[in-house]
Amino acid sequence: MDYKKALQQYIEATNTHDFNNVKKVLHENAIFWFTDKTCTTMQEIQNYFENAWDIIKEEVYTANNVHWLTVDQNSATCTYIYHYEGYHNGEFVSGSGRATNVFIKNEKGE
Repeated sequence: MDYKKALQQYIEATNTHDFNNVKKVLHENAIFWFTDKTCTTMQEIQNYFENAWDIIKEEVYTANNVHWLTVDQNSATCTYIYHYEGYHNGEFVSGSGRATNVFIKNEKGE
């Protein structure tokens, strides 16, 4: 899989608000470092995503200023500014932060 397409698929899966779609693009040993919690199991990651989707309704997640730091035949690493917007308690909210993603090719070459 093309590394840029991998990032796009991750963002698209996140915006479905269905963790089954997100899980399809995550490595089985994925780790997420959020501001307030480190998630080291798929169940912890799922719980975090679903809680966020419950708090921010109709959330839309985007990535801007993507910088590919390393790219080789087996992996790619990028940093970006993420932006989210949605509704919290019926009021429109938005925010942003920094993210780092590391992608690896699996045994299928994806």
